[in-house]
This record gives sequence, C-alpha cells and structure tokens, in this order.
Amino acid sequence: MKHPGFEYTLNYPLFKAIFERRSRRISKGIKAVRAGSLTYTSIQKPQPLELLEEAVLILVAMGFTGRTTPDRPFQDEQNKNIMATPNLHMIGRSAGSPDNAQGTYFFLINDSGTYFLRRPQDQEPIDIYNTEPEKLIEFAEACKQKLLDKRLDMPRQMPYYIGSNRFVSNVEGSTILMPIVDVTWQYINGLMFLLTQPDGQRPAFTDEMKFNRYAGIKRWVKSGYLNKDMKIPLGMLEAMRTQLEAPLVLQNLMLVLQAMGLGGWIHASFPGSVLTGVPKTNFKVAFQFDYQKPSFKLNNILNWLTYSHGVRPNPIGLEGVFQGLCPPYVKTMSDAVDRVIAEKYGKRGVYSDKDYFEEIFKNEGLAEDYIKQVPHYPREVIEVTKDVCNYIYDTYKRFPAHTDAIHVPGVWLQAHHVDLDYYDHLFHDAYTEVNAMHQEAWHGEK
Repeated sequence: MKHPGFEYTLNYPLFKAIFERRSRRISKGIKAVRAGSLTYTSIQKPQPLELLEEAVLILVAMGFTGRTTPDRPFQDEQNKNIMATPNLHMIGRSAGSPDNAQGTYFFLINDSGTYFLRRPQDQEPIDIYNTEPEKLIEFAEACKQKLLDKRLDMPRQMPYYIGSNRFVSNVEGSTILMPIVDVTWQYINGLMFLLTQPDGQRPAFTDEMKFNRYAGIKRWVKSGYLNKDMKIPLGMLEAMRTQLEAPLVLQNLMLVLQAMGLGGWIHASFPGSVLTGVPKTNFKVAFQFDYQKPSFKLNNILNWLTYSHGVRPNPIGLEGVFQGLCPPYVKTMSDAVDRVIAEKYGKRGVYSDKDYFEEIFKNEGLAEDYIKQVPHYPREVIEVTKDVCNYIYDTYKRFPAHTDAIHVPGVWLQAHHVDLDYYDHLFHDAYTEVNAMHQEAWHGEK
C-alpha cells in the first residue's frame, strides 16, 4: 500500500537534502522558549513519531543496504599474494565503516521506552524502494530490545545536559538515537591488517605507557619479521578508526530527517561515564555496564598518577544486551583472536559464504574460485596479534588498554515534529516546503 509521505521521502533529491539540512530544535510540545523579546509560547501538543517514521530512521541506522563486492586486488606486481580479506562483514550499511567492522549500535529513546538496536540475525538486504511500509516496520521492531518501560532521562543540569539543550533535548514526543561503538573486534582485526604488509614494512608495536618497550613482540623483532625501525605506539592506533562510523551514520540520519520533513539535530548526549555507569561515580548513571577494573600495581605508578587509560575502569558490555570481545567473555585474548579468524574464515565465515559470492559474481564458478584463491592471514600474523593482545591484557588487566572497549561518542540525534508556528513567528524561510507539507503527507492532516 502506497504511503504519500514515504514515497515523497524516497524521491527527495540528495543535493536538496544536503543544502537544506538545518538544525531545527523547537519541537511540538515545548510550551515556552524563553529568549527575552524573542520569547515564544506554544499551544502545540507533543507529537511522537509514528511507527513508519521511526522505522525509516532505524533502517538507516541499522539496516542492511545491499551486497558489497570483493573488488580488491590480492596479488602484487610479481603475482605474490597480498591481503585482501580485511572485512568483518560483507553486507553493506548506510555509512562507511573501517574494514566493514560495523561496530556501531544505537540506543533508541522515545515516549514508549528505551531500547537497544541490533540487526536481526540472517537478515537479507532490504530494498527500500520495493518493500512495503508494513515490512519496514516489522524489520524495525525486530531490531528493538526493550531495556526500560520509560524514556531514559537525567536531571536537567550538568553533566547530563549542557546549556540550553536541557530545555529542548530528549523531550516528550521526540525520538533519540544514541550511538555506542564496540571497538574490540576491529581492534584485533586492524592489528592483523597492519601486520600483513610486505617484508620490511611490518611495524613493531610499542607501549608508550611503559617507556616505549615492545608490546609483547620482542621475539618477532629479533627474528626480523617485524621492522625495529618502524615503531608504532599502541596509543597511536586509538580505536582503529572504528569510532568514525558513528558520525557518518548520524549525518545520514540528518539528511533523512530533512527528506522526511522532520526536525531535529545532532548534539551532546549523556557522557559515556553516565551511560555506562563507571564505578565509583558521584553522578546518576543510566545503565550498569560490566567493567574491567585494573588493580593497582607499583610498576603502573606513573599511569595512576596521570590516570591514563591503562588504569581506568574499562566498559566491556551490558549483561543480556551485548559484549565486547575480551575477558571475561572469552577465556584469553588468544581465544578472542581465534573468534575473529573464525568469523572471517570459519565454516560460516564472511569469506566462506559461497552462496553470497554466487550472488555477486556474474560467471559460474567465480565464487568458488574466489573462496579458494583469496589469501587468508598468514600464521605469523595471527601469532603476532595474539602476542600483542595477550601483552595488553596481561599488563593492564583490560583490553584494549590505550582506548576503551566500548566507545561512547557523546552525541546523539533527536528527531521530532517541528513547531512550525515558532519559526513562522520569528524567522524568514526557516523551514522548507517538505517541513510545511509533512503533516499532510505523513499524517493526512490538511
């Protein structure tokens, strides 16, 4: 069944969305905007997003957008194998992700409750142009894991809300999408990818929190497998760029808000320590995540004095919701590395899925040839990675040590219905025709 608002959104021009994208912070239901002579009093009632409106946002945030192609060379100029299997996933998402790690998840907050969003297992790519709205709603609902029966909120003051945000953020009628990133899988995968360089170009990882000593790889430097003159401090790796996916998804969501005629903006969220419940905090917390809590060691005295990452409690997962790839969820970091290898090359691994590649390659037999021929990680790469990961955990009793396992970007996106009367009252051209026609197109109101 056709839905006029949804159809209009699907055909909204990209460049129009880019150039008309604006933060429109005033939503229906905000009773007063106190601003001196610009003060505005509203008679509008809060209007929550309907299921289809929310489903479109969830699809952009979490959905499978189609198949990706294995279009990397895997031989050099001398026809020697080079690494071409870095991906942790092959199905695409709405935003780029380092090695397609897709470590970004979302909390969704609305009037009906607080949810964790995850993609359903074995979900096929969704063709949004040829999928009935009811099916999109089914997909969105399947992504939701309800955590609270109410809107997650905090006192309207620092550190929970900053400045004027406390009057317009996370208000009745709004839908909040808050990203959270599992760094652990891509941290391991990224280490392995760095180690697949040619002879003489494989880096030697050092630990700047331990006076730049080798990070468990001394024997590999001594053997010449790693280049002693190409040192990379572990802290320089940060989160292996895994954190870059979240803001890209948020930007896509902003463009979709414009195409739908909704208001909203990206702004500061609850701090990571508040969201995950860092131990011994004096503030209210949203959830109590599992934490790795490094114990005091005399040889870590400098880390303790500066309170560097190596001695901070490390958020690693939320019971019954999701878990990072590190102890205690795996026995050792060697087991964690083996999990990554199995995810890529095991019986049901990313690079073992013949059915997937048969959908991608045109000619019969190419899928099987690709699976047989594409190089895997050499044994030495896996062993070095295990040595580095075990060094990190054995030294700091947390993994990673130079960044957190669970990264909280500290921003969220709010979606809401715009109070057009406010913008009409004060401004010239503060919204576009799609904002003006939203109620008619999406809700049948003249």
